[in-house]
Amino acid sequence: MNVFAVPDLPEIRPGDDIGALIRERVDVQPNDVVCIASTIVSKAEGRTMDLDSVVAGDRAVEIATRLARLTDDEKDPRFAQVVLDESVDLVMDAPFLLTETQFGHITVNAGIDRSNVPDADLLLLPSDPNTSAVSLHESLGAPVIVTDTCGRPFRFGQRGVAIGWAGMPASRDWRGEYDRNGHELEVTVESVVDELAATANLVSGEGDGGTPVIVIRDFEFGEHEGSDNLFREYESDFIRQALQEWEFEQ
Repeated sequence: MNVFAVPDLPEIRPGDDIGALIRERVDVQPNDVVCIASTIVSKAEGRTMDLDSVVAGDRAVEIATRLARLTDDEKDPRFAQVVLDESVDLVMDAPFLLTETQFGHITVNAGIDRSNVPDADLLLLPSDPNTSAVSLHESLGAPVIVTDTCGRPFRFGQRGVAIGWAGMPASRDWRGEYDRNGHELEVTVESVVDELAATANLVSGEGDGGTPVIVIRDFEFGEHEGSDNLFREYESDFIRQALQEWEFEQ
């Protein structure tokens, strides 16, 4: 597998054609997987916001006040309001906001970013990353993964994850296949789009790298069944159920 960054991309503005900008710089092959940071997808789609335009409701004021008390750090209730607006469920409200976005991704602060946003206070996640990925897939003629950086339960640090994809399954389904000892695999479903997103993040990096698009060449999915299940449903997400029964105490 060969992994490389698309060079010399400009600062993305609303309305920019990301697919065209990539094609101008790289001869994308049909079997490439193009991993595109959600930040530039959001910028192209105009998903920015200024806090001056936000009016905080009572719930947002309550959340910000409580978090400020718990963390000894001032919290802006307008930011809390934007998080609530971008979410369909508040999984945790202390000591930080863990939410389910409108497209099913569970992340801190609804994935709202404050870094590398030159013309606004906040950068929101794409409203529908799968739809964004489909459009980019059609433009590029290759599978596309829209990526974000996300923390992990039980482990320190962040890594790249997929929040949207098109042109390939989300997962390899190994169930029904066999290991070397002839034992049938019963539960193994490998989240390929997350693994490729994490691979891309190794090359794109964080901070001021300025390389938000990564091409993964010569990846082979293999002769496996595919699955598009990525976000676990509430009924089988026992950790989420437990979190909603838990209350933070300082």
